Amino acid sequence: MFDGKESIDFAEFITADRVVCAAGLLLLARWLLTTSLGRTALADSPTRRNNMPPYVPLIPLFIWFGPVPLISLIAHKFLTDLPAWQGAFVDNCIFGAGAVMTIGIILFLARIYFARRLKGFGLNVKTTLRDLAASFVNLLAVWPLVMAAMILTVSLIELFSSQDYQMERHQELKLIVEHPQLPLRLLIVIVSVLITPVMEELLFRGLFQTALRSFFETISEPGRIPPSRIWLAIVLCSALFAFMHANPSHFPALFVLGVAMGYAYEKSGSLLRSIFIHAMFNATSIVANLS
Repeated sequence: MFDGKESIDFAEFITADRVVCAAGLLLLARWLLTTSLGRTALADSPTRRNNMPPYVPLIPLFIWFGPVPLISLIAHKFLTDLPAWQGAFVDNCIFGAGAVMTIGIILFLARIYFARRLKGFGLNVKTTLRDLAASFVNLLAVWPLVMAAMILTVSLIELFSSQDYQMERHQELKLIVEHPQLPLRLLIVIVSVLITPVMEELLFRGLFQTALRSFFETISEPGRIPPSRIWLAIVLCSALFAFMHANPSHFPALFVLGVAMGYAYEKSGSLLRSIFIHAMFNATSIVANLS
């Protein structure tokens, strides 16, 4: 019979994050068993017919990393007397507006270069509910790997630096924790959960990953691309996705997350699935940091 102390120890051991990781590991194990360790996972990957030139993904990328930071810099030059939280509010307004503009440009390009236009790009409102449910399962399955990547990164840094290390928070997470002002927090949630996932998935998965896949299709047998080359496109795009976040300690976890989102896109043909995964991951990070 358990005594009171053993019951308390058991309750402390069965925490929410451990339950989530255990569920994710079971899903991941099932996926590995049913896909021959992933080798057959993309055998039935749907095609994405397009005539997109290889330079097209660079157009929205240039806009995102060119005018948007420049406008923010100019705004801070003239608004020098703002409190810190108001300066962050202005930055997020510019960031959000720039992301919305970038989304519009990407959708315009997709309508031009993809067969079946936005549906061929992977945006079909009829699949929304199915993609939402599947994205939750996909995120749950990859969650233990993301956590493992974070733990391994911290362990390696501590090993080589011989001192304790705490992974730096993302800039938006630091802002939402440091500043309690409701307008700023609401704006960060809107930008981080609703706008940024859409923009980044349209750009990285929709354009860059498709461009890489199309390149590998041109060097494959006509009408057939080996799953290994689709995986290579996912890996390369995920590396670019992680690198663009400009925080080296976050690279491994973001790379793992990027592979999961890239796989979800290739497996389903739907960008909504990777967008939902990205949005739920960002929302979970915000809730975890605020709690």
